[in-house]
Amino acid sequence: MRDNDSAIASAAIAVTAPDVSTGPRDLTGDAATPTVPRGTPVGRGALLAALGVAAFSLTFPATAWALEGMGPWTVVMLRSVLAAAIAGSCLAAFRVRIPERRHWAGIAVVAGGVVLGFPLLTTLALQTSTTSHAAVVVGLLPLTTAACSALRTGARPSRTFWVASLIGAAVVIGFAVQQSGGAPSSGDLFLFAALLVCAAGYTEGGRLARHLPGWQVIGWALVAALPVTVAGAAVAVSTEPLHLTAHAVGGLLWLAIGSQFLGLVVWYRGMAAIGVSKASQLQLAQPLLTLVWSVLLLGEQLPPAAPAAALAVLMCIAVTQRTRG
Repeated sequence: MRDNDSAIASAAIAVTAPDVSTGPRDLTGDAATPTVPRGTPVGRGALLAALGVAAFSLTFPATAWALEGMGPWTVVMLRSVLAAAIAGSCLAAFRVRIPERRHWAGIAVVAGGVVLGFPLLTTLALQTSTTSHAAVVVGLLPLTTAACSALRTGARPSRTFWVASLIGAAVVIGFAVQQSGGAPSSGDLFLFAALLVCAAGYTEGGRLARHLPGWQVIGWALVAALPVTVAGAAVAVSTEPLHLTAHAVGGLLWLAIGSQFLGLVVWYRGMAAIGVSKASQLQLAQPLLTLVWSVLLLGEQLPPAAPAAALAVLMCIAVTQRTRG
């Protein structure tokens, strides 16, 4: 993890600089046919989405580190405030115009799902669940995102797609129940709720990233959430214990810079280039990467069912990738 804020912020600006020059797309409405951002071929779009997945794979280990010295509400609110400070500085530096009114409903969905909902629900879950357990459950996110995208766009996936999705869901639910002693735990309920709100945020963000540069989508979502996150941070810091250890600070910085801003910058731009459904399937590697990080960074002992369940979900996702075309 890098804790040099200025270096990572500069990298984010460098990655997204071509989008700033092109500005918002000239579309007359959401029904207009969106175009892939100039200078972003499909191959590069896949690479950007993959970089986002790599950044996200460290989110759970970083959250576990941050929870060593902070309460869950402090972690969620501070990470969002720090990420909003970086995003707001970039928006101001490039003198980005405020998005049109028609985009704000979508930005609100991104803010509710990606900036607030998913971080809060997964952080609460990690108080009682291990990162390896959470990684397997959240491994269902690509299927959830693809299904949400189909509902949002009116697409009609094949029967094979839905069968594979249901099998993947059954594997994850079975794993959660088996690991929790016969019934889903409170942590599992938080994780399943996180899947739904994050899928909605990803889907809406991917749609907006075809009209606005991807970094502006997450940037404005972070800024829009500031009234909630600043107030929440003030209350959380004053009521929850705070011990600024190296792990806690390093974890928080990665969550703010890597997961909440830089990772979403490249993720949304990648989705704009290759589509929400195909980008979501690249997340098939995320649970396996997180399992590796949980062993290397946290010293967790993996339950034998975790790798098997993760691989089973990966196979289901591979099927959906082929059937969607």
